[in-house]
Amino acid sequence: MSIILGLPKGSLQESTFSVMKRAGFNVTCSSRSYTPSIDDPEIKCRLLRPQEMPRYVELGLLDAGIAGYDWIYENGADVKEVCELNYSKATSNPVRWVIAVPENSKIKSVKDLNGKRIATEAVGLTKRFLKEHGVKADVEFSWGATEVKAPELVDAIVDLTETGSSLRANKLRILDTILTSTTRLFANKNAWKDKAKRAKIEQLAMLLTGALAAAHRVLLKMNAPEASLKKIVKALPALHAPTVNALNDAGWFAVETVVEERLVRDLIPGLLAAGATGLIELPLNKVIF
Repeated sequence: MSIILGLPKGSLQESTFSVMKRAGFNVTCSSRSYTPSIDDPEIKCRLLRPQEMPRYVELGLLDAGIAGYDWIYENGADVKEVCELNYSKATSNPVRWVIAVPENSKIKSVKDLNGKRIATEAVGLTKRFLKEHGVKADVEFSWGATEVKAPELVDAIVDLTETGSSLRANKLRILDTILTSTTRLFANKNAWKDKAKRAKIEQLAMLLTGALAAAHRVLLKMNAPEASLKKIVKALPALHAPTVNALNDAGWFAVETVVEERLVRDLIPGLLAAGATGLIELPLNKVIF
């Protein structure tokens, strides 16, 4: 048994390969290949544009795929969404499809787009949004470099943004957000009904989400004297409760817990003041809830 897994080519490719590696799957691919190698005999990979991935998964040409929710929505694909994967090209934040106009444009609201020309790669998504707002506009497909088309070629664009920096660099102003999207692992519905394939897809989902959960967490270990133990444990955030074990030295305990990395810089001084010693901070590969 093996599953055919679609991996996204383009902006998500590098970050997806990185997440796969942290999940325990080593994926390699030459610059011109569309069939990446993976060190798991139960998975065969195909490298495809995320725009077309949901359609191939729906048709059963792929058993599962990784792409943004926006392309599932754009294609109207009838697939099984297995899990949300909180990563994008540069950050762990969602991405947004936004309507943007030149900074000096007289267009101030969505209603002002009536009769205007809009360029976008997500034509279906844009048309649905405009219809919901009672706006009739000429929506044309953009083959790329969408940001540079306004104002000379079009009145507005609908484009994907993660940080907004590219829009600002091209002197564009965001008018409205059409859709917020995150990366998803999704499956063909017949593959999901297959017991063996479903088990493999669920294993993949567990390891991927575990790797992402660990990305911003660390393991804190320390020693605590009995007199300070309650105070130290109370100061520690934890997934459930800190692990406390007695040491060979009477009156001393080993304490460990998983915490968000961003909290550590404020935690350590307080823990030392409370009586903790021998503090160690360790990175994590996976956290499985």
